[in-house]
Amino acid sequence: MRSHECGIVDKALIDQVITVCGWAHRRRDHGGVIFIDLRDRTGLVQVVADPDEKEAFDAADAVRSEYVLKVTGRVRERPPGTVNPDLPTGEVEIYAQSVETLNRAAPLPFQLDEDDVNEAVRLKYRYIDLRRDSMQQNLRLRHDVITELRAFLNKNDFVEIETPVLTKSTPEGARDYLVPSRTHAGQFFALPQSPQLFKQILMVSGFERYYQIARCFRDEDLRADRQPEFTQLDIETSFMDESGIMSVMETMMHTVFKNILNIELANPFPRLSYAEAMAHFGTDRPDLRNPLRLTDVTDLMHEVEFKVFSAPANAADGRVAAVRVPNGGALTRQQIDQYTEYVKRYGAKGLAYIKVNEVGKGREGLQSPIIKFLPDEVLDGLMQRTEAAQNDLIFFGADKASVVNDSLSALRDEIGRDLDIIADKWSPLWVLDFPLFDFDDDTKRWVSLHHPFTSPKVSDVDKLRAEPGQALSRAYDMVINGTEVGGGSIRIHQQEVQKRVFEVLGIDQQEAREKFGFLLDSLEYGAPPHGGIAFGIDRIVAMMAGADSIRDVIAFPKTQKASCLMTEAPSSVDDKQLRELNIRLRKGVKEANHE
Repeated sequence: MRSHECGIVDKALIDQVITVCGWAHRRRDHGGVIFIDLRDRTGLVQVVADPDEKEAFDAADAVRSEYVLKVTGRVRERPPGTVNPDLPTGEVEIYAQSVETLNRAAPLPFQLDEDDVNEAVRLKYRYIDLRRDSMQQNLRLRHDVITELRAFLNKNDFVEIETPVLTKSTPEGARDYLVPSRTHAGQFFALPQSPQLFKQILMVSGFERYYQIARCFRDEDLRADRQPEFTQLDIETSFMDESGIMSVMETMMHTVFKNILNIELANPFPRLSYAEAMAHFGTDRPDLRNPLRLTDVTDLMHEVEFKVFSAPANAADGRVAAVRVPNGGALTRQQIDQYTEYVKRYGAKGLAYIKVNEVGKGREGLQSPIIKFLPDEVLDGLMQRTEAAQNDLIFFGADKASVVNDSLSALRDEIGRDLDIIADKWSPLWVLDFPLFDFDDDTKRWVSLHHPFTSPKVSDVDKLRAEPGQALSRAYDMVINGTEVGGGSIRIHQQEVQKRVFEVLGIDQQEAREKFGFLLDSLEYGAPPHGGIAFGIDRIVAMMAGADSIRDVIAFPKTQKASCLMTEAPSSVDDKQLRELNIRLRKGVKEANHE
């Protein structure tokens, strides 16, 4: 249908007659001569329709934005002064001999070169949105990243194996999407939250190195980096410990970033324990590009009369921490008040501060409503521990440790952006030694911080029951620029260890058998030591593309209410389909669906 693609027409084709196809990106009428920028997947080329070629000119005259065209013409050099150096095809143009409209286009809901288009409109007309150059680049980047990942893993003897999409409902932290079974009345399949159990079984099956570009589904509240269906690179290996797995994964990420972006990541990646990350950054996914740090000052506040500090300092679950902002003394009271309101979103009751006017003057060199409540030795200790300098500002958080960590971590990020002190670089790291369990105050029971198949670090499994809060896991997360891009662990491969973990989690033998029986059975037949990791492909591509949301790197994403504006899914189904599935809707639900 065409002899050449638009984006490759150059001076080598001058005087040749060629045929190109594409969309009318722009149409301009300059004094009776019509210019059309014709676009296909490779780029743009300029077409010129002159009245001397009457049929071609008349056809070009009727063209409007986004008409689909077939153009035949002679390639010629552009006249002096009209060369476009920004286009690969900018030195030439096609002098049209025939212009055929293959299909017309209705007026567009938005122009392709508009920057500020409402996202709801973009999602409703996604087929238009995907024509935009930025979206084309994002999805091509996604393809390139996945291609590089596959190439690396194939080269390193990993085998790509698909696992079921219709499977058994198992508790993995979020709600399952359920699929009713027509052939088994009253029973349901679940869409997988991850291939976790199946990839462990593949290790029992002897494949040793598995991977999959897996579709995963979670029925959870959404935000910019979450979708109800998402894509992860799923990996599992046998006979490798955590250091071996992390080494291979580092090499993989080095390869992808070098080949795609020509970026050299740190080698090796820095490593932080979970405890260090929480102490210094208040989060287990710290952005190391931000120089601000949290400094623990809990011990300095035990004896002060200021109850705002002393009460959490003496509480078992309390913490008092400081964030020193170099040259933060220039912040206005209005800015400080804005930060105070900001941290309240994360549960903080307020935000104390001290301005350091002159360090050498002691109390007299400090400015704050709280210094009158703090003795000289505490103020001196604060200055020393935070390494305060002249014109610094020190913010304080005092509350439950979880509230302090959440609020000061968010404050650290916000100040870093506002003051433009976040380094322009890529900063990866590993976070290790996570707690194995977390105590849920609502249910009053221990829950897995990752999942119940994560191996503990302790060799004496009886200690799990005696001191569950002290148990560490053999888990590891990869973090880049403050975003968790991958997480994994060494798995439990011995029945006795798995039994002890279930006991701590309050899962009795009957419940374990009902939910995980097929995995537990497999562990009885020579399960090797194994571990793995899963990477969020949507997140990685969004970071590499500089996108604010993973929706911008997914072809057909859902909204934050988990709906598709283009297809209008989810939607109601007719009564016949429901009867086949042995489902009856409650009256109010049925009426709402038919409104």
